[in-house]
Amino acid sequence: MKNRIKAFFQRNANSAIKSKQLAMSLDIFTEQDYEALKAFLHQLVEEGFLLREGKRFKYTPKGNEKTVKGEFNIMKDGSGFLFKDRVPGGGYYISSRYFNTAFHGDTVELSVAAKELKGRNRVLMTGQIVNVIERKWKEISGTLSLEGSFYIVKPDIPEIHRNLYIPEALLNGAKPGDRVFVGDIHWTNPKINPEARVIEVVGKGEGVNVDVITLAREFNLPSKFAKKTLEEARAISEEIPAEEIARREDFREKNVFTIDPEDAKDFDDALSLETLPNGNYEIGIHIADVSHYVTQNSALDKDALERGNSVYLVGAVIPMLPEELSNGICSLVPYRDRLTYSVVVEMSPRAKVLNYRIVKTVINSKRRFSYEEAQQVIETGKGDLAGDITILNKIAVALRTKRMKSGSIEFGSDEVKFVLGDDGEVTGVRRKQLQESNKLIEEFMLLANRIVAEHVNKKRRETEIVPYVYRIHDKPDKEKMREFARFVKSLGFLVNFSDSPTPQQLNALMEAVKQKEEEVIVNELAIRSMAKAIYSTENIGHYGLGFVHYAHFTSPIRRYADLLVHRILHYYSENKGKALYQETPLRGICAHISLTERSAVEAERGFFVTLAESLAEGLVHVRDIEGDYFTFEEKNYRLKGERSGRVYRLGDKVKVKLIRVSPERSNVDFTIA
Repeated sequence: MKNRIKAFFQRNANSAIKSKQLAMSLDIFTEQDYEALKAFLHQLVEEGFLLREGKRFKYTPKGNEKTVKGEFNIMKDGSGFLFKDRVPGGGYYISSRYFNTAFHGDTVELSVAAKELKGRNRVLMTGQIVNVIERKWKEISGTLSLEGSFYIVKPDIPEIHRNLYIPEALLNGAKPGDRVFVGDIHWTNPKINPEARVIEVVGKGEGVNVDVITLAREFNLPSKFAKKTLEEARAISEEIPAEEIARREDFREKNVFTIDPEDAKDFDDALSLETLPNGNYEIGIHIADVSHYVTQNSALDKDALERGNSVYLVGAVIPMLPEELSNGICSLVPYRDRLTYSVVVEMSPRAKVLNYRIVKTVINSKRRFSYEEAQQVIETGKGDLAGDITILNKIAVALRTKRMKSGSIEFGSDEVKFVLGDDGEVTGVRRKQLQESNKLIEEFMLLANRIVAEHVNKKRRETEIVPYVYRIHDKPDKEKMREFARFVKSLGFLVNFSDSPTPQQLNALMEAVKQKEEEVIVNELAIRSMAKAIYSTENIGHYGLGFVHYAHFTSPIRRYADLLVHRILHYYSENKGKALYQETPLRGICAHISLTERSAVEAERGFFVTLAESLAEGLVHVRDIEGDYFTFEEKNYRLKGERSGRVYRLGDKVKVKLIRVSPERSNVDFTIA
């Protein structure tokens, strides 16, 4: 009986249960057996196996039992894995009967079994979930249905493996067929479906807005601003007081202009050019002065910090700031006075930085160019501000050449542009072309970001250390680079490095694969082998760019890090080198905005098979490949048929056939044609 009791609590690790309830679950009905059960319960409490909470008993893993903590993931085939530190490629296999009350994405505690599950190329320990430490999902989206006399919500996210039961009293006006969000999720018994209440009805069918809301909730992205935040935004005047203009360097009479995507709605950077009497150029890199309007600890500031950044989805954006700022007073639209924070650089015709100043300014943009319009000016030498754009492009080319020689790594990457109809539906997909006009803007933004980071480090050496927000990128992991080098060699390319490549060696490889069939996959794996760039108060440099000092300064409308840098720089210059933020809280902010950035990237990206023309991505499941049983050879990045020996290797071109589309789950499935 004792073993049966222990097994029950291990299977129901989150349940706190009374002795009579336990007796019923174990089919114990006689008085003698019930007394024995109570005795064993008390014994297990003394042994530390159970914890007593009033009249209830709860499992508590202790002693010699090995447990690990990590993120629980349910795979496409329904199996479960726990990846320690979120590192795929190894971990702990969990049979579905040992999921307990864990959802996909939860942080859990796993009791590790002694036996191992042996595969062809790896060994995985097995285990069972004994405790849910933290829930990932505070809210879940799905479709409400009536099954018999029970109201059920089927989650949109396929990895959430259990439907949710909704008591009739908690429907909140929802009707079968409605797309809903549920919250207050309770799940203590794996034998019973989780229970929840409807917190919002978002309408039937598909539609971009519903999908945006769903994505926002799925990735814990705030989609609504607080009432106080909106009140503060609406209270900001469009008019700039004369006394504020008087405090700033005035660029309103100069040829200031913007270059942005054709469909851009917020413009947070602009450029200006002036030829100096000595033959050098004064280049103004003007950035929206968001910090003037979003003051520290205001409601606007708190909401912006929570979001960390804007998130750009198909045909929609979840902004960091309300549109009164992002599309209004902070946006550098043409023919309107706007407050900016500028890096004004004196440069030689050969792109050498001779001097600079970081100053508060006021501008009035004379022209808004799309990238396509600016590109036409570059190619023809004709059009509005053609002289300025031609000179700036020549300097940008020189800056890029110097940067690449100094150690910047250039990864080829394709992006897509979605063509939308009047109703917001996607009507087409096309590749984005990265042209000289894009690179022109990129180089001057990189220059400004580097200068503001170097500026603070220069001052730090002269005075006390000032806590600052750096954009850092560590060197790649040696083991990952060894695997990457081995795979690229298997494709037939010459690789002259093993685990510690120089930027020049990586650039040589990227050049070798350019225009080849393998270019996309080599670039993708190279990026995956790199460390992730993050925000930090500790400066270790930026490996990918080859910069010793780097920060984010140029996009404060959409990135909180840039807003912080603006504040710190201005406070530092106005208060004789004093620090605005203390090290410890600033370090915490850096960790938070690094996390929100990862959430945004996950919400924006795709996965699996990439179609050549549209770059749309979908899954080819091994069960849908007919005629053989395929196993994955992890070290060779390939699937191999057991009988036929047929091989599908990462990077191979394949012809596929569409077999399933699930709009509500954003899934597209293919099979080999």
